[in-house]
Amino acid sequence: MKIAVAKEIDPSEPRVAASPDTVKKFKSLGAEVAVEPGAGLKSGVPDAEFTAAGATVSADALKDADLVIKVKRPEPSELGQYKRGALVIAIMDPYGNDVALKAMADAGVSAFAMELMPRITRAQVMDVLSSQANLAGYRAVIEAAEAFGRAFPMMMTAAGTVPAAKLFVMGVGVAGLQAIATARRLGAIVSATDVRPATKEQVESLGAKFLAVEDEEFKNAQTAGGYAKEMSKEYQAKQAALTAEHLKKQDIVITTALIPGRPAPRLVTLDMVKSMRPGSVLVDLAVERGGNVEGVKPGETVEIDGVKIVGIPNLAGRVAASASGLYARNLFSFIETLVNKETKALAVNWDDELVKATALTKDGAIVHPNFQPKA
Repeated sequence: MKIAVAKEIDPSEPRVAASPDTVKKFKSLGAEVAVEPGAGLKSGVPDAEFTAAGATVSADALKDADLVIKVKRPEPSELGQYKRGALVIAIMDPYGNDVALKAMADAGVSAFAMELMPRITRAQVMDVLSSQANLAGYRAVIEAAEAFGRAFPMMMTAAGTVPAAKLFVMGVGVAGLQAIATARRLGAIVSATDVRPATKEQVESLGAKFLAVEDEEFKNAQTAGGYAKEMSKEYQAKQAALTAEHLKKQDIVITTALIPGRPAPRLVTLDMVKSMRPGSVLVDLAVERGGNVEGVKPGETVEIDGVKIVGIPNLAGRVAASASGLYARNLFSFIETLVNKETKALAVNWDDELVKATALTKDGAIVHPNFQPKA
């Protein structure tokens, strides 16, 4: 069994899919591990550390590999290097990318999307959405602090008092909760909102104030899988009015709202942005899906009437060493379930709920029910 660690060809992706620690774990499963040269450099892992852990560093790492692990979905130029029948595991971003899915099917690889891992107890250690969103939420506050022209904590000095910054988090998933915790550590006065009633207690437990229209629709605003439901137009209007008034008093806003497979919901309109004080900052974590803030642009900081809108894609990649370490552990935990411990060979159980939830392609076809080609 040969496992190949691919180097990311996207120059904006600094993460890597393995760590020296997971290389050792793969070796204990009986695997031969090959790493492409320089795969871990941007994450602070030189080739020598992979070699010391027992991997082979080679330009031919992908050749004849039974399993290829990556951070991002392979491009067509990469697929030609994989043998037919190989397993390819990565963050695949499958929604709306039908051409890319077909390319993987045509290449004859079995592609698995880590972000489709079911949110069940058994799969918690494999949850890449949580591991990466946690760091993205942390980094969003750091980026906000960098863009903000004042200090976060209240400071009482002989020369006068610096007031504490007011920070508002919109969307209290994993990223939002970490943003709240980080902002609180830095001394900001934090408030947060979410349409899921279960988040109120979580927000308050972190010392932040919860803001929402708490009507009957709000009480039933969560799916069985723990995601936010799309709310009615009437509720959205009431919540928008409450939020608009709150935003006027905030120094920093961090938006994190995403619904899998859909464009990001618009939470902050241009009028709301213009109502904020000059010097205020908005950081939009949903910029790669169109953004929660009107006017946000991927990879840019837009300034409107003195208010900055920060749109940095792949915020987890700004903490590449930490993000890679967690992602590598997510991958190992999943791959361990695909290996026969006695024969030391890959033995995928295609009826396993983890496999059924994440498998996109197999034997030249797209097999995931959510991504079947439309007739």
